[in-house]
Amino acid sequence: MDDCLFCKIVAKKLPAQVIYEDDDAVAFEDIHPQAPTHTLIVPRHHVAGLKGLSHDDGALVGRLMVVASQLARKKGLESFRTVINTGPGAGQTVFHLHLHLLGGRPMGWPPG
Repeated sequence: MDDCLFCKIVAKKLPAQVIYEDDDAVAFEDIHPQAPTHTLIVPRHHVAGLKGLSHDDGALVGRLMVVASQLARKKGLESFRTVINTGPGAGQTVFHLHLHLLGGRPMGWPPG
């Protein structure tokens, strides 16, 4: 999608601190971190959010979670939180599916 911020990062048309790439996903550091570790993990192909997933995308969220787990281990996180915001009411501001990996500080509950 031409006007999608994350699609531009995936295509290397915009700079980002990319820390992981594979055929399915790209991970980069959030420019407005909410925790000492705040990494975004996005699929290479554009999906607006969880509501935009089709049956064929069933393994995609699982793949993003596996990448989050690998990155958490690599970063030495004993505890961490993964978040997917869906829709503006939930805090989604970039409408390209993305998983937040947050860690490095205690997390409260409830989160909102």
